[in-house]
Amino acid sequence: MRDQYILAIDQGTTGTTCLLIDHHCQIVSKAYREFRQIYPQPGWVEHDPLEIWAVTISVAKQAIIQANLYSGQVAAIGITNQRETTVVWDKNTGEPISNAIVWQCRRSAPLCDQLKSAGWEPIIKAKTGLVIDAYFSATKLVWLLDNIPEARLKAEAGDLLFGTIDSWLLWKLTRGRVHAVDYSNASRTMLYNIHKLQWDEELLALFDIPAAMLPEVVSSSQVYGWADPEILGSEICIAGMAGDQQAALFGQACFQPGTAKNTYGTGCFLLMNTGNKPVTSEHGLLTTIAWGINGQITYALEGSVFAAGAAIQWLRDGLKIISHVAESESLALSLPDNGGVYLVPAFVGLGAPHWDMDARGTITGLTRGSKGEHLVRAALESIAFQTADVLKAMGEDSGISLNVLKVDGGAAVNNFLMQFQADILNVIVERPAITETTALGSAFLAGLAAGYWKNQQELMEMKQIERFFQPSMTDEKRSSLLAGWEKAIASTLSSSHLKTIE
Repeated sequence: MRDQYILAIDQGTTGTTCLLIDHHCQIVSKAYREFRQIYPQPGWVEHDPLEIWAVTISVAKQAIIQANLYSGQVAAIGITNQRETTVVWDKNTGEPISNAIVWQCRRSAPLCDQLKSAGWEPIIKAKTGLVIDAYFSATKLVWLLDNIPEARLKAEAGDLLFGTIDSWLLWKLTRGRVHAVDYSNASRTMLYNIHKLQWDEELLALFDIPAAMLPEVVSSSQVYGWADPEILGSEICIAGMAGDQQAALFGQACFQPGTAKNTYGTGCFLLMNTGNKPVTSEHGLLTTIAWGINGQITYALEGSVFAAGAAIQWLRDGLKIISHVAESESLALSLPDNGGVYLVPAFVGLGAPHWDMDARGTITGLTRGSKGEHLVRAALESIAFQTADVLKAMGEDSGISLNVLKVDGGAAVNNFLMQFQADILNVIVERPAITETTALGSAFLAGLAAGYWKNQQELMEMKQIERFFQPSMTDEKRSSLLAGWEKAIASTLSSSHLKTIE
């Protein structure tokens, strides 16, 4: 195995990263390239699937060349992807019928509103674990079938295929020999029954989607097929697939129920492993499949914080209090505390567990002595407070007590934020040495299937932690800070939301 490597393809929303990982889980090569973001109308977001394919192969080749290797030294390929983004292509020509509709795109929101008004939300949530939202693939697929000329006729004739980005890349790599999707990505389509583990016939009828379009649902870790040797120079097995957030959960070695990770980016994605049974949320969290391996399904609860790093970017770009995001750490540490100042960055409403789309950002506790540094500290603290709210909801839904929070993403490098997160949660925060956890997760899934690594235990033993943050705050101080946050949230909630609560 010394001379062989795993190629991890991390196909993200703005670009594609490819890593070569060695047997000791070290990155030996990395290549990245962006692709176009297409905005045909306000609220619409598209990608060109052929451009994504070209960029992906380009960076895969670059990663191999940079490492002075040849493609025959790649033991397996793992794929992780931006979730929910929807591609439809002609199975005879391999040509997409249009641009892909990206997960961020809101064009199918009117259809979602119709479904909610017709009373479908509880049925869809019970079957799929998801809320009705334009975020997910089903209504995007309906839009394509209804708005692209002859699309529905071709689909009903069996000539069109649907897939998320993992399906598209797998189909292209195998020259059309394999049309499949893994459990984790299937669970994000709003068409897959996560209890029966099958495409749901009632939902396919509701959306009028021909079953022949759908990919086969497969394990997150198995040999699906072989990359055509003309593409990368050798025939390489493709052996792992998972949606990006689930891949990050796997890459963080959250293999046991009750383990959780938080990815700190523009927003935050929190996932908790809940074991082999789906947990229904009473707090607006999503129930999703984390992965399926060796016939065993692992489920997760997922919650999103809409504005995390976005709050720091606002201080830089909007208020111009800081010049660089990195300044926030030293400015926050220059104060003994937040001075009673709280910032609730509800720039686009509040997500879980409040779900108030009409809420807007609020600053509370300002006095004549408040300074820019207080706003910076309050913004960083808001990320930790919002995370605490979601993890509290996860604990109440699952009955699982969190003992360690594993972290990754851009803002995870901020030591003040990580220490405050540990303090406010009263749990250990664990930051890995390798922060490319999404790509690492896809590599793990592929390597396990290909026999590159023996088992999950071996992966856990090789995982390197860069730093642990131990909680050191008193219970009294923690309670006081959380009480202040709750007051700030109460003053942020919209009047319509407050009426609903009453």
